[in-house]
Amino acid sequence: MFPAHTFKNRRVGLFGLARSGLACAEALRLGGAEIFAWDDSEAAVEAAKDASLSVKDLHDIDFNMLDSLVLSPGVPLTHPEPHWTVVKAKAAGIEIIGDTEVFQREVAGTGARIVAITGTNGKSTTTALIGHIFQVLGRDVDVGGNIGTAVFLMRPPVEARIYVLELSSFQIDLMPGLKPDVGILTNLTPDHLDRHGSMDNYAAIKARMFVKQDANDTAVIGVDDEWCADIAMGIANGQKLRAVSVLHEMEDGISAVGGILREWQNGAEVARIDLRSMPALKGAHNWQNACMAYGAARAFGMGVAEIRNAMESFPGLAHRMQEIGCLGYVPFINDSKATNADAAAKALASFENIFWIAGGIAKAGGIAPLSPFFPRIEKAYLIGEAADEFARTLAGKVPFELCDTLDKAVIAAARDAVNSELANAVVLLSPACASFDHYRNFEIRGDAFVKLVSELPGIAMTIKGDS
Repeated sequence: MFPAHTFKNRRVGLFGLARSGLACAEALRLGGAEIFAWDDSEAAVEAAKDASLSVKDLHDIDFNMLDSLVLSPGVPLTHPEPHWTVVKAKAAGIEIIGDTEVFQREVAGTGARIVAITGTNGKSTTTALIGHIFQVLGRDVDVGGNIGTAVFLMRPPVEARIYVLELSSFQIDLMPGLKPDVGILTNLTPDHLDRHGSMDNYAAIKARMFVKQDANDTAVIGVDDEWCADIAMGIANGQKLRAVSVLHEMEDGISAVGGILREWQNGAEVARIDLRSMPALKGAHNWQNACMAYGAARAFGMGVAEIRNAMESFPGLAHRMQEIGCLGYVPFINDSKATNADAAAKALASFENIFWIAGGIAKAGGIAPLSPFFPRIEKAYLIGEAADEFARTLAGKVPFELCDTLDKAVIAAARDAVNSELANAVVLLSPACASFDHYRNFEIRGDAFVKLVSELPGIAMTIKGDS
């Protein structure tokens, strides 16, 4: 926790008292601001009172007396309709910002630098990978933002400190001063349109990542979708553009066609890294993440060989295509985060000879959209409420076993994968389902999988089994 001095002697309304809101309110108070904090949740208000924050119902406040409104990113700014605090703030003509904007104002002029990552998919893995590379290579780095650590719970800004921040579209919408030293946009597909109104609005918010950059800054942008390609084409402030593609080689930029990362300058390859053997970076989507991280590391002057070595030790994010152990030559992959077919597709596309554990509470459409990947599956082990539905989809196409529970599925999949003696055999938990029939969330399901795998005789664990 550190104080937000840039708001000293200012009156600030703050709405939203979850973890990041509480941290920001305390930072503003420590910095000398007069805070009027509120939340629609009675429990959140009581927690703020317990933290000795000045709590005041903003319904009763004349917003004309305020200088700023700090809004939680989870609160609607425009769609489906502006929150009542937004209506009051606009009527009073005061700025509406988020905690990340307050944070950036504190960073300005300190010599600390910001790497900001956004996009529809891949931003959490990219953020974690960049943080890992920078830490391994001895940089003074903190990782936070939307990935988990509230910005004011990181260490205070000092010369040469680097903040690696995952930013959602909601956070960017509340961050008018956004000017990262390295700005990264992974990709764009329709998402959160209920909050942004249209795909055009959603893309425009993401594009703000680069609007205030200048010649001292770097923009790293995936160009494999038309929305991001258009944003890259519109870069016009003199910042260094590093376009990224996993589908095509580049004249200038970074590519990873077939899993070979290549850096290009004026049509010539100047560096390459083979990503294919890196266990935490399987699949084209992770190759794109690696390209983004590589672009950030190169912008900070890191060498190709040291970046490669750091990437090789990246453990991956928990529950996201995370290799947790091996039984003989068979790896076990925890992809519990795959709570729908689209997420599971990325895992199924990344492996061959798959012994697949799937099931839980099915989403609309079930696993029918995954049929192009069925030839990769040696056998499926079906659990939870969706087991019978999935069995009907797989019948005649993929061998399957009804296991009901995860413990039975792990034992059966391990037995069959090892006995198959197939090259590249893998046991993959990628459920394509919510977990709520047996587990409170996907994290608990993933932790259960890790524990069950750790109990297999002869297993060599990559991570601890009591996580």
